Amino acid sequence: MNEARAPRGPGWWSDARRRLSANRAARGALALILLIALLSALAPFVSPWSYDSIDWRHLARPPGRIAAHWFGTDRLGRDLFVRTLSGVRLSLLISVLASLVSLAIGIAWGAIAGLAGARTDAWMMRFVDVLYSLPYLFIVIILTTLFERGSMGVLLLSLGAVGWLTTARIVRAETRSLRRRQFVEAARALGVPPAALLLRHIVPNLLGPVLVYATLTVPQMIVFESFLSFLGLGVQEPHASLGNLILVGAEEMESAPWMLLVPAAFLVGLLLSLNFLGDGLRDALDPREH
Repeated sequence: MNEARAPRGPGWWSDARRRLSANRAARGALALILLIALLSALAPFVSPWSYDSIDWRHLARPPGRIAAHWFGTDRLGRDLFVRTLSGVRLSLLISVLASLVSLAIGIAWGAIAGLAGARTDAWMMRFVDVLYSLPYLFIVIILTTLFERGSMGVLLLSLGAVGWLTTARIVRAETRSLRRRQFVEAARALGVPPAALLLRHIVPNLLGPVLVYATLTVPQMIVFESFLSFLGLGVQEPHASLGNLILVGAEEMESAPWMLLVPAAFLVGLLLSLNFLGDGLRDALDPREH
């Protein structure tokens, strides 16, 4: 007989929160993420410049030379402080929305496949295998060719097109394990419909591993978005994202290195912080670690 596992309650989440609070690296990473997010939200209000306004008197000025431009300016005289934080805001928004879309699809697909019969499960997971075999960049190029380049909807569709595949596999494996537990078998014996069984008993017990993977999905989406923008397939000028800022900075690296270093530093800080936070969540939510 499989060991019964009751749905995780408030006490389990309180213990996980306490373990996460004891992790200094995770606390520091969360503080840095919140600081960067707060700065990106307040940037339009603390600077007189907008992301596309031009200061003709100060073109390509390095940081520290002019009090009005804390991070310097680019070749067109646009304030790099505001453009970088606007790029952070847009990259975070796209990445979080794409992660939510991919998680929603992955949870639904994986839970249904794991709870369904063998034939349905096999068909659904072979479809996932087919999508896995397709080159990611090839899918993105097709989507940006068929639809408007730089469109937010197309970018979200491109990022979410394959972002849910790993989530579906994780959820499917967890669901197949959970459906043999005593509390799920008891619910089935009481005649609980499959939809209610998923929502009340299966999905709540998946939140731990899914939350950990979601934290690690956001940095992946940031990298994907930056890569697409770097290739010219993502966010288009005059709008700023970390990807197209790094692209412009790479072109001016020898004569104006700050144009590359400033957005690259924010990108590296975000990626490291999100990965540290994901590791901390994994340690806090995995009962095998305690």
